[in-house]
Amino acid sequence: MIALITARGGSKGLPGKNIRPLAGKPLLAWSIETARQSPSVERVIVSTDDAEIARLAQAFGAETPFLRPPELAGDQSTHIEVVLHAIDSLEKNGQLSDRILLLQPTCPLRTVADIEAAAALQKNKGCPAVVGVCEAQSHPYLVWKESSAGLIPFIEHGIKYLRRQDLPKAYQINGALYVNSVASLRETRTFVPPGTEPYMMPQLRSVDIDTMKDFSLAEAILSGVVHE
Repeated sequence: MIALITARGGSKGLPGKNIRPLAGKPLLAWSIETARQSPSVERVIVSTDDAEIARLAQAFGAETPFLRPPELAGDQSTHIEVVLHAIDSLEKNGQLSDRILLLQPTCPLRTVADIEAAAALQKNKGCPAVVGVCEAQSHPYLVWKESSAGLIPFIEHGIKYLRRQDLPKAYQINGALYVNSVASLRETRTFVPPGTEPYMMPQLRSVDIDTMKDFSLAEAILSGVVHE
């Protein structure tokens, strides 16, 4: 299985996010090191358009056999296009595996155990994909939207009074890991094809860094100030 970490240079919300220091090392380094420690991972590849990110990735032991073209590094670029470009680039050099582990550098708190368990689940189930999920922070039955009639439930469920303990479990994809078969990615062009299995993760290992507040939370968790 090849671990693919996608880390473009541009970030409007938090400039330089992927190389910003987090608990003593660049954010990107956390994902590289976890992937390199995982027995199921044969190679760690970083897809980037940025020469500085590429140099940093190599310094922490990842490979950067290609640079992402500019048309796949903009705000409108889709993640699936980036991953399929990486797959095609690896295949041209005869270096492609049958499975891709996609890791987003903004989710630094996943563990080696998470990667190994998700990889084993995908292999044992024979499913096209396994994705990391956590319990939804806001249950969809409790979310509202504005309309011409005022606030109405976002999802019409026909239940007048809801107790949280009576609600069905709801989960959200946390972005921490995706294990996909290459064949499925090419055929369906999605990370969550029919038959995808969930890999459950706690909220604290599901932090996805997009703001300085997220950075502070991740740092507090890594330093042991915040515990599960």
